Amino acid sequence: MSERSPHRRPATFRLDDPSVIVMDPEDSSRPSRGTIQIRPEADPVLLPVPTDAPLIPARRGFRWGTMFWAAVGGLVLLGLGLSVTHLIEDLFARSEGLGFLGLAFAFVAALALAVVIAREAFGLARLATIEKLHLRAAEVLASDNRDESRAIVNDLLKLAHQNPQLARARATLRGHADDIIDGADMIKLAERELMTPLDQEARRLVSSAAQRVSIVTAVSPRAMIDVLFVFVASLRMIRQLALLYGGRPGTLGMIRLMRHVIAHLAITGGMAASDSLVQQMLGHGLAAKLSQRLGEGVLNGLLTARLGLAAIEVTRPLPFTALPQPALADLAKDLLRKRDGEE
Repeated sequence: MSERSPHRRPATFRLDDPSVIVMDPEDSSRPSRGTIQIRPEADPVLLPVPTDAPLIPARRGFRWGTMFWAAVGGLVLLGLGLSVTHLIEDLFARSEGLGFLGLAFAFVAALALAVVIAREAFGLARLATIEKLHLRAAEVLASDNRDESRAIVNDLLKLAHQNPQLARARATLRGHADDIIDGADMIKLAERELMTPLDQEARRLVSSAAQRVSIVTAVSPRAMIDVLFVFVASLRMIRQLALLYGGRPGTLGMIRLMRHVIAHLAITGGMAASDSLVQQMLGHGLAAKLSQRLGEGVLNGLLTARLGLAAIEVTRPLPFTALPQPALADLAKDLLRKRDGEE
C-alpha cells in the first residue's frame, strides 16, 4: 500500500511570518519542525500541451506519379496538336476552302476547350473557398476571434450575393457588422440568418431524391436499372446541394465532391444498412405490410438520404452550431409516411 500524506487542517498565516517557507516544487527535503511549508503549483500555461499525431503521415520526397501523369498528358496534347496540324495541312493541300473550314473548326474547338478549362478551374476554386470557409468558421468557434469572424462573414456575403432568397439575411448581417459581438456569436448569427432557408431547401432536395429512388427501385424489373438510376439520382442531388450552398461544380468538381462525400461516409459510419435503419423500418410495420421489392425500395431511399446528409455537411460553408443538424430519422419519417400514404 502506498503511504498517504497526513491530513492537515486549514490554517491562516501572514506572508511575512518567518516560519513560512516557500519550497521548490522539486525539493524533496523536509523543513524543520514548527515551520509552514508552501509549495507553489506549476502555472498551467507553462505545462506541456499534448498534441495528437496525425493519422496519415505527411508524404515526403518527390512525387514521381504526378510527374509521370504530367508527362503523359503533355505527350497526348502534343500528339493531338500534331494530328490537327497535319489534318489542316492535308485539307489545304486538297482544297483551300476545306483548309479554312478545318482551321475554323480547330479554332472553335480550342476556344471551347479554353472556356471549359476556365469553368472547371473556377468551379474547383469555388469549392476550395467553401471548404476553407468551413474550416475557418470551425476555428473561430473555438478561438472566438472577432476580426476573423468579420472576415468570414464578408466572404459569406460575397458567396451569397447572387441568391435573391438571402437578400434580407444579407441586409441583417450588414446591419450587425459594426456591433460589438463576439467572434463565435457572429458566426452563429450568420448561420441562423444565411443557412436557415438553405437548410430547409436542402432537406427538401434530399427528401425528394430519396422518394424518387424508393419508388423507381421498387417497381424496376432489373437490378442494373436500379444501380444506374441510384447513381444518376445521387449525382444530381449532390450537384443541386452544391449549387444551393454557393458552389459551381463542373465535371472535376463533381469528382472531387464525390470523393469528399464518400470519405465523409466512411468516417461517419459508411453506407451500410445500420441497426437504426432496420429498426426504423420495423417500427413502421413495413416487414408485415410491404413486399420484398417495396422494402428494398424504402431501404434504397434511406441510403440515398444518408448520402444526401453527408453531401450537406461537405457542401455547407458553415458547420452546424446554432442550427440543428438534419437527422436521418426525420427524413426516414417523411419517406415512410409517403410510402404509407401510397398503399
